[in-house]
Amino acid sequence: MNYNIRGENIEVTPAIREYVEKKVSKLDRYFTESPNASVSVNLKVYQDKKSKVEITIPMKNLVLRAEELHEDMYAAIDLITDKLERQIRKHKTKVNRKFRGQDSIKDVGPIFTEDDVLSEEEDLEVVRTKSFNLKPMDSEEAILQMNLLGHSFYVFQNADTNSTNVVYKRKDGRYGLIEAQ
Repeated sequence: MNYNIRGENIEVTPAIREYVEKKVSKLDRYFTESPNASVSVNLKVYQDKKSKVEITIPMKNLVLRAEELHEDMYAAIDLITDKLERQIRKHKTKVNRKFRGQDSIKDVGPIFTEDDVLSEEEDLEVVRTKSFNLKPMDSEEAILQMNLLGHSFYVFQNADTNSTNVVYKRKDGRYGLIEAQ
């Protein structure tokens, strides 16, 4: 893997660089098709002494990206590699399901054992389904509705564009808007 490690408000010491490379290199086993994947790592330290680690790994059919905020930089690196591994396994489960029953699988990346696929499929079970009518409203009203319900996201019909939108609460406490096209 090719690493691009940069720091914001922190000097990337050889020890930190070595730790990042050691942890992320454990994901090498999943990159059988593209062994020279590029890994972008961004390390940030905030004034309240919290550390944020962001890792992006662009691949042929997917971009792996995760971020972790923690008081300890090394703990954040540990947690983020676990997140990336879960993302890879989830993607591989989808790919293996799609190609199940076909004779050849080409250009899909690393292959998992049947046990890996089964353990991931158990986590993907739908346990509840809801249906509801979308009420036309603006994003501010949708945020109020979301907060009243105590949810982390809210689906609504945008009164201005007549399209389906989603408002959600971000980790930093602010709000995001997803607009369907």
